[in-house]
Formats: sequence, C-alpha cells, structure tokens
Amino acid sequence: MRSTFGGIEISKRSLFSHQAALTTTGHNVANANTRGYSRQVVNLVAAKPMEAIGMMRTTIPGQSGQGVEFTSITRIRERFLDGQYYNENKSLGEWTVRNDTLEKIEAIINEPTDTGIRQVIENFWNSWQELSKNPENLTARSVVKESAIALGDAFNHTSKQLSDLSSDLTDNINVKVTQTNTMVQQIAQLNEEIYRVEGLGNDANDLRDQRDVLLDDLSKIINVNVTETDSGYNVRMGNIELVNGREAVTQFTAETMEQAYTSRDLASGEVYGMILSRDGYVASYSNELNAMIKTLVEGETEVTLPAGAVIPAGTVLNGTTYTGSIANRTLAEPTKVTVRGFNGLHSLGYALSNGEAKQGGVFFQTNDGSNNITAGNISVNPDIVNNVENISSSMRTYLDPADNKVKVVKGNNDLALLAAGLRSNRFDFMANSTETVALNGGTLDEFFRAVVGQLGVQTQEAHRQATNQKILVEQVESRRQSVSGVSMDEEMTNMIKFQHAYNAAARALTVQDEILDKVINGMGVVGR
Repeated sequence: MRSTFGGIEISKRSLFSHQAALTTTGHNVANANTRGYSRQVVNLVAAKPMEAIGMMRTTIPGQSGQGVEFTSITRIRERFLDGQYYNENKSLGEWTVRNDTLEKIEAIINEPTDTGIRQVIENFWNSWQELSKNPENLTARSVVKESAIALGDAFNHTSKQLSDLSSDLTDNINVKVTQTNTMVQQIAQLNEEIYRVEGLGNDANDLRDQRDVLLDDLSKIINVNVTETDSGYNVRMGNIELVNGREAVTQFTAETMEQAYTSRDLASGEVYGMILSRDGYVASYSNELNAMIKTLVEGETEVTLPAGAVIPAGTVLNGTTYTGSIANRTLAEPTKVTVRGFNGLHSLGYALSNGEAKQGGVFFQTNDGSNNITAGNISVNPDIVNNVENISSSMRTYLDPADNKVKVVKGNNDLALLAAGLRSNRFDFMANSTETVALNGGTLDEFFRAVVGQLGVQTQEAHRQATNQKILVEQVESRRQSVSGVSMDEEMTNMIKFQHAYNAAARALTVQDEILDKVINGMGVVGR
C-alpha cells in the first residue's frame, strides 16, 4: 500500500525547491547591474519515484512519484564567447593606447597651425630674406638672432615633450605590470577558493564570476589564453605560463615584460601598445626631428657661390683649398660647391666688424657640450647671441690702403641671400642617420610636411582600428549579455511562476493535513 504521509513529503519537497528558485531569482534581480554577474538558475528535476511495498514485487500498477528536487544552482555562461571576448579585448587595448599616443604626438607637433614648428622655421628663413635687403641694419640682424633662438627653443621644447611622453609610457608600463601581477595572484587565489568550495559539492557561482571579471580586465592589458582544468583556470601569455591551477607561476617586472615583447610572447594588449608606442612612434618622431635639425645644421647641400665672392683662407671646397691673397681666393665666376649645412655656409661669410675681416663661425651649436647636435640640444652660438655683428651676411673683403688691413664689404648681401635660399635646397636626410626617416631627400619644408603627413595617416589608421575593435568588443559583450545577463522581464516572469508553484505546494500540504486529520481523528470511532 502507499505511504499515508507520502503526500506531505511531496509537498515539502516542492516548497523547498520553489523557495530555492525564488531566492535565486531574487539574487539575480539584486545583481542585475553587477559587472560580470552571470544569471543563475535552479535545476529542478523529478524526485526518484518509489514502488509500493510487496513481498516479491508490487501488485499495484505504476510507480509512486515523489515530487520535485533541485540538484544544483548553476550560472549561465558560455566559454566560447569568453574566448572571443579575450581575443578582441586585447586588440582593443593595444589600438586604444596606440591611438592615444599618436594623438598626443599630434598635439606636440601641433601642425598644421600658425603656432607650430613650421611657422618658426618660416620666420627664420624670412628673417634672412629681410637681412639680405639691408645687411648693415642691426635691427634686421636682431630679428635673425631672435628667430634663430625661437627655432632652437621650439625644437628643444618639442624634443622634451616627446621625451616626457616616452617617460610617461614607461611609468604606465610599470603600473600595468603591477596590475598584471596583482590580477594573476588573485586568479590563483580564486582558483584555490573555488576548488575548495566545489570540492564539498557546492556551486561557487559568484566566485567564478569574480574570476572571469579579472580575466576580462587582464585580457585588455596582455594577450591571454585560458584553459579550464579540475584545479581551476590555467592562464598563459604566449609560451609564458601565468597561472597553473592554484599557483601563480610568473610575476613580471618591467624588464621581463619587455623581454616577452621581444620574444613575441607579449603580442597584444595595452602593455604591448605602450612598448610599441614608446620604442616605435615616440622614438621614430624624435629621430625625425633630430634628423631634420642635424641636416639643417650639418647636412651636405649644393649652393652656387656668386662671382666675386672671397673664400676665407684655409677653406676646402670641392677638394680645393683656398689660400693666399684676396685675389687668389676670389671666385672669377659663379661656382657650385657642396657645403655642410647652415653652419658650413655661415662659415664662408664674414661678420660685420669695424676692424679686420672676421670669418663667420658656426651659427648653431649644442647647449650640452656634445658633438652630436639634436633637436633637444640645438642652440644659437653665444657669440651671436651676445653680439649680432657676428652674424655673417657678406662674402666680400677688400684691402684698406689706409691701414693695410683686410676688411669686410659691409653692404654685401651674398651670404644672406644664400642663407635665405637654403629653404629651397635639397638635402640627403639619411646621410647622418642610421634610422629610417620619412623622406630620404628633399627640402627641409618637404621633409617636415612628410613627417606631419605620416603622423596624420598613422593617427587616422590607429583611430580606425581602435573604433573597429571597440565595435567588435561591444558586439561580443552584447552576445555574452544575451546569454548570461539578467533580464528583468524574464526574472519577473519566473518570480510569478515560482510564487504560484510555491502557493500551490502550500495548498497541497494543507489538503494533505486535512486528510490526515480526518484519518487520525475521524476514522475508527464507531463503537467507542
């Protein structure tokens, strides 16, 4: 015969199961806006049925159902989408950093504007053009001096800003390395906690969500590959093992992270973007500016010296050494010669002096005493800064019979014209550089425009890539949310459904109680 109290047990199981379902629904609703939360469901199954008791076998047809039970509370999560998210998120981190760096370089270069380097260079050439109109005018010479100082300051400042940007990227790399180490350690600790909880037969759903959030964040910093084992997640970056179950295997330093970048184990992510930006973009544009300055000051270019120009004694041009009297050093006809940049041209002229003719010295020099002139150390010769008469503008001298001294022809503007004309001269920008530059040969203006154009194209491409990656990440995240996210409409529906089921189970229990009351208190009282 069937159990008298079987109905009560069935109702009790239903009450417990639907109470758990209602509690889980409330948990989902409470975490609807929690980042990384995966909705949870109670898995309801029919309880194992029971046959009626008999000596050999039951004579009652069928089995007696025992109601409902819940076997587990599981979270809804799709590992395939997580892998897609990690893959797209690393590229988003990389291109976001690259785009941000290039935009900062654009702000530093500040072109095309009326306040950038191009305008400073233009002012420098124009000042020489004005000086050629009145070589003896001290005001025009002062303008040349000030425009040259402004040119040096502009390149110094730009170089320093690029250097500061490089330092900022290095600091950010150190910060990201620290974050990576912290996350790796936390993932290993969560692996251990999840292993302990689930080893006791429980579901560590919320701990798993915390671990997945850490992996989401880590996947933007570095490229990760995740596999799940019995002891938890194993995490790798290329061939480098970061987490092996409950153990954090690798703790990075800035040096080891850069070694991983070199070995290509670090192949994407924010740290990759920072190292690439620092050693690629920032270093490249610093080199471009250095190449431009070095070429302006020392780069070989061809100029045509006018007839009547007097070459300073001891000067070597095109393999010829000019010595002797003024007549021996005076060019009889226009002569094409190769000079070493602006300094080489300036040294072919003569400074404005009341005494003997004085050969022009170097116009630009370094402010740190080094022999290698760069955008960061270029400065105007202090002799010129202190006395504008030391600016060379004339290329002619004469022997003054009054005192038998060689003096400069003050009104001559040959060198000033040649200096102003250097703006249209072609230079070989690779001659003094082992690095790749934007333009191998051309004028200084063409070179700078090539640099600015290259920067614009690179920034545009980085912005496009970052935008596309953001769309892809959002698309994958949307798919993840459609699977794992909490839908308030769905949860409200479930809440009503489980509430009615709970109420029905409670009503069934009440009915069973009434039946038992009749059996216990109302049956078998005849004859009392």
